[in-house]
Amino acid sequence: MRSSVFLLCVMGISLTQIEFPTSDLVKQTCKRTPNYDLCVKTLLSDPRSSHADVAGLAMVMVDTIKAKTIATLHRISELLGTTRDPKTKAALRGCVELYDNAVLKADLPSAMEALKTGVPKFAEQGTNDAANEADSCERAFSGVSPITSFNRNVSDLCRVASAIIRLLL
Repeated sequence: MRSSVFLLCVMGISLTQIEFPTSDLVKQTCKRTPNYDLCVKTLLSDPRSSHADVAGLAMVMVDTIKAKTIATLHRISELLGTTRDPKTKAALRGCVELYDNAVLKADLPSAMEALKTGVPKFAEQGTNDAANEADSCERAFSGVSPITSFNRNVSDLCRVASAIIRLLL
C-alpha cells in the first residue's frame, strides 16, 4: 500500500514537470497578434504548425476559420429550423448569405490563393473582409444574437490570421 502511494506521488510530480514542446515560431508569431491565447491554442492544435513557417501558420489559421465558418453555418441551419420569430429568421438568413457567399465563396478562397501565390496583401484583405462579415452578421440582430459565440470566434480568428499575414508583408 505504501509503495503504491509513493509511486503515485512520484508519478504525479513527474507529470507536473513534463513540458510539452511548443514551437518557438508559434509563440513568437502569436505574440504579434491581438489574441495570443487563441492564436497559440489554435496553432498548437494543428500538427502542421510544428513544421510550418509563418506563411504555413497563416494557412493553418485560414483553414481553421473555414472550419469555424462551416460550423457557424450548420448552427444557423439548426436555428432556422426551430426559430419562430420572423425578425430572427430574417437575420439568420442574412447571416447565411454573409457566411456562405462572402466568407466561404469569396473571402477565404481569395486569402488561401493569395497565401499560396505569395501575395499576402490580398490574403490579409480576405481575412479582414471575413471578420467584417462575421461582425455584420452579429449586428443584424436586434439585441441578443443566438450565434454570438460563433460570430465572435470567427471574427477573432480572422483578426489573428490577419495579424499573422501582416508579418509576411
